Amino acid sequence: MPRIGLIAGNRRFPLLFASAAKKKSYSIVAVAFKGETHPAIGRLVEKTYWLRLDEFSRIFEVFKSEGITEVAMAGQISPRHLFRPQIRKNLQSKLLLDSLGDKRADTIFGAIAKKLQEQQITLVSSTLFLEDFLPQKGVLTKKQPEFCHWEDIYLGMGIAKEIAFLDIGQTVSIKDKAIVAIEALEGTDNLIRRAGAITRSGAIIVKVSKPAQDLRFDVPVVGLNTVKNLVRARAAGLAIEAKKTLFLDCQEALNLANRKNIFIVAV
Repeated sequence: MPRIGLIAGNRRFPLLFASAAKKKSYSIVAVAFKGETHPAIGRLVEKTYWLRLDEFSRIFEVFKSEGITEVAMAGQISPRHLFRPQIRKNLQSKLLLDSLGDKRADTIFGAIAKKLQEQQITLVSSTLFLEDFLPQKGVLTKKQPEFCHWEDIYLGMGIAKEIAFLDIGQTVSIKDKAIVAIEALEGTDNLIRRAGAITRSGAIIVKVSKPAQDLRFDVPVVGLNTVKNLVRARAAGLAIEAKKTLFLDCQEALNLANRKNIFIVAV
């Protein structure tokens, strides 16, 4: 049975990856993080190593000791942890972070990939096994965007691509051709909440991949929780990039969007 390593972050993505890998007859060794990774990961993998975030540097020795030669990253670790003092207390983690020119996501993940490569471990695409979860181009909901919505969507796509190129974020909110909010470290869910507080209703959320998206890490992800936040924000709709965005819990999310008259499109 082939084996693969998994660096498991938060929410549903790691669970989905592990489940899909298991269906393909892979055995999985997961590194999970206390307070971040969902406990259910343990039921889907062969072995789980639970680490504190300040022990992050141990992932390299874990996979090396297990004889793992391929590893995937799935799920986020909240960027806010960069500012927590316990991360700086671990010497190896401190050395890794201090060696970086900046603390952008691609810079950090690229350094992790390089460190794995030094151990003869290859970081593989996080969409491995998950091609069916990448929506094709089209309107995914019963609700169709109106002409004014399409104008905002295409404006948002251009703006989102610009901030994604700069590795600031990958999501923007637009309403009536006005840029309402731009994503940074707070993440998409908090962006949606902020847009809802500003507009009261009718915002459109646009999420894209980076212009040179590295599928090994930081792949755009939406799902049921995203739609729940759209409902709370009284948003008009969501636009994602076709074939480059993972849509988790897709049918449940679309059912909720249909009930709440929210459109979702893949562009």
